[in-house]
Amino acid sequence: MMKISPKLPGENNKDYSYRVIKENIMSLTLHPGQAISEIDLAAALDISRTPVREVLAMLKEEHLVEVYPQVGTYVSKINLQLIEEAAFMRFTLEREVLRLACASFPEEELLELKKNTALQKLLMGQKGKAQEFHKLDTEFHHIIFRGNKKENVWTSITRLSTHYNRIRLLSEMERSYDETIWQHLRIVEVIENKEIENAERMYQEHILWPMKNWEALYRPDSPYASYF
Repeated sequence: MMKISPKLPGENNKDYSYRVIKENIMSLTLHPGQAISEIDLAAALDISRTPVREVLAMLKEEHLVEVYPQVGTYVSKINLQLIEEAAFMRFTLEREVLRLACASFPEEELLELKKNTALQKLLMGQKGKAQEFHKLDTEFHHIIFRGNKKENVWTSITRLSTHYNRIRLLSEMERSYDETIWQHLRIVEVIENKEIENAERMYQEHILWPMKNWEALYRPDSPYASYF
C-alpha cells in the first residue's frame, strides 16, 4: 500500500502525484516489478486520472516505470547496467569534487556536514532506520556538491542514480549502515584537513567496494531476486 503524504503549499495535482508516486518507488514501498494502475493511483491520491497518466509517462522516461500495451504498467525492476553506470558516474565525479573541497570549502558548509554526520551517528546500531539514514546520506553528498557550486552536477547524478539508490537502500535495509557512517565521518576529516591525496581511495571504499555486497541481493536464491 502506498504511503500518502499531504500536499505541500502551492503544489498542483501533477507535482503532488509525481512526488508521492516517485517517493513510493524510491523507498521500495512500491516494489520493483509491482503492477500499478492509473485508476488505483488516482483513487489513492484522491485526484483525477489525467495528472497520474502524465506522471507515469514522466516516470517511464526516468526508467522507473514500464508500460506494456495490452498488458499493464509496472514499477521497473532494478537494472544492473544502470547501477553500474551510476556507480561509475558517482565515483568519477564525487572523487573530483572531494579534491576540489580539499582545496577550498566554505566553513558554513563544513558545519552543515558535521551537523549531518552528528544526526547519522544517532542512528548507529539501530534497526528499521534505513529510510531515515538514506535521506541523511543523500543530503550529505548534496552538501559537498553545493559547497563546490556544483549543484547541477549533483542533479544530473541524482537523475541517473534511481536504480543505484534503490539497490543501495535495499542493502541498507538488510545490512548495517554503520560502516558507511564512519566513512562519512572520515570524508569530513579529509575535507577539513585538506587530505587531497586520499580522495581516490576514500571513494573507492565508499562507492565501489560496497557493490560487491550487493551481489547477494540479486542471486537466484535471494528473496529479492524478483526485484531484478
